[in-house]
Amino acid sequence: MRLLAFLLLVPVHFAPAADLPLSVTISGEAGPYTKERWKADWPGCEFEGGIKEGRVAVIERDALKWLRVNFAVGKIGPEEGGAGWRLPMGRHQKAEMSYTLRFSKDFDFVKGGKLPGLCGGPENVSGGRPANGKNGFSARLMWRRDGRGEAYVYHKNQKGDYGDSFAFPADFSFPTGTPVKVRIAVTMNTPGKRDGALRVWIDEKLLVERTYMEWRSVDTFGVDGLYFETFHGGGDKSWAPTRPCWVEFAEMRITK
Repeated sequence: MRLLAFLLLVPVHFAPAADLPLSVTISGEAGPYTKERWKADWPGCEFEGGIKEGRVAVIERDALKWLRVNFAVGKIGPEEGGAGWRLPMGRHQKAEMSYTLRFSKDFDFVKGGKLPGLCGGPENVSGGRPANGKNGFSARLMWRRDGRGEAYVYHKNQKGDYGDSFAFPADFSFPTGTPVKVRIAVTMNTPGKRDGALRVWIDEKLLVERTYMEWRSVDTFGVDGLYFETFHGGGDKSWAPTRPCWVEFAEMRITK
């Protein structure tokens, strides 16, 4: 877990406020996603996992360019089994992230894993480093066993070290082999009040809505990062995939 340890310790340097909307453009032709291409497409990232190891590729399909992350059999975490980085995008009171997602047809969900979302603050709040109101927040998605889904959130009032889970409806499951549209919206709270919000839509259906979120106790940070991270895990190898599988991302965009 070397990258994860580094990720938790490295300070985050804020970029100047970026104009939104912001779209991630995938450069080059189909094939391996080199570190040079990654740096050009994701400027300002201070760490990465999965690129130099060759687990990320560009796929052209359905008139789109997709980033495909191949998960390593028997491995967990972005540093060994998936991919991860944080794109700075300036500081905002609210932001909405959207992307198209596709799991491989034979995807091995096992116990669960992480999907991209939004974040903010001077530290990387994830991986068992709880939010305390001053160090930051993160709002990502997770898949769970059998394709169930949830919002996975680090916030000031989280119950434990590993964030809170807001489950999708019981009848929901992520499809395999078929693209779905994802939207995640975060509104920061006024310090001292629980007036922040989190909303998640899949294929334009609202699945999670929390309007009492307290992301922070200070006004020194807002929504300032696109948290691209996907991996199986979980804290031990019982979460690891047992067969080759992948997930693809396209049309990644941030709006106000």
